[in-house]
Amino acid sequence: MRRRFVIEAVLVATYGHLLVPSRPIEYIMPYSSIAELYEMRDGSDPVMDDPDDDGHVKGKINELIAFFEDSLNRKKIEKAMQVPWKESSPLLLNDKIQFTVVHAVDNAHYGEMFDPIETELLLTGLRLNVPLLSDQFEFQDKLIEAEVPVQIYDIEDFEFAVEEGISSDDMELPQGSDRF
Repeated sequence: MRRRFVIEAVLVATYGHLLVPSRPIEYIMPYSSIAELYEMRDGSDPVMDDPDDDGHVKGKINELIAFFEDSLNRKKIEKAMQVPWKESSPLLLNDKIQFTVVHAVDNAHYGEMFDPIETELLLTGLRLNVPLLSDQFEFQDKLIEAEVPVQIYDIEDFEFAVEEGISSDDMELPQGSDRF
């Protein structure tokens, strides 16, 4: 069974270990995070501070864009974009990794506290009951502060999330116990 995670497309390009998981993985991405790849590729701002790392990551961004632009993958994505919250058919990268693109729709409920992509990530995680992967401590802190009921793993804990993870049953408190 595949482990499922909601993630921004750029993180897949940035963190190479995400492409060599120990178990089959499904990465679920709001379409807006894929569109962001084009902005990063075409923009003048560096993605990474180190020029060598920046060149490497921009090369990976180009590879990921090419993957999503493949004619079969593009058709699957376009079909999903017809209806809000529709998921694409699986886009297979290899025998261990598949992507699903979601036509996520921002809403005002969390829009005040989170930027549009963050909002789509957390809404996708909530809607599909799938944990998020992130490298942004501020985003993780905001999720906790806003008491958003979505599970999130830091990128550094990826192997733990893949191998063991925390089930929704583990997150529930026994009856009669307090939260604190």
